[in-house]
Amino acid sequence: MSEAGSAKERLGEALVRTGAMTDGQVKQVLLRQREQSELDKLFGEIAVELQFVDQQTIEKILNQQTEK
Repeated sequence: MSEAGSAKERLGEALVRTGAMTDGQVKQVLLRQREQSELDKLFGEIAVELQFVDQQTIEKILNQQTEK
């Protein structure tokens, strides 16, 4: 079985694979996450705040990952 869509796939990777975000956007989120590490914000929270993706898309990807 491939890792695409599996629980091992990171959220950012899944969002890029599905076309919801670009590699550049993922890098921006990861950078923001590192810069604000004291806030303990999740990748999806930051991606939504930056308006790269909506909450429904995050939830859809996470649900797909947990179904596998």
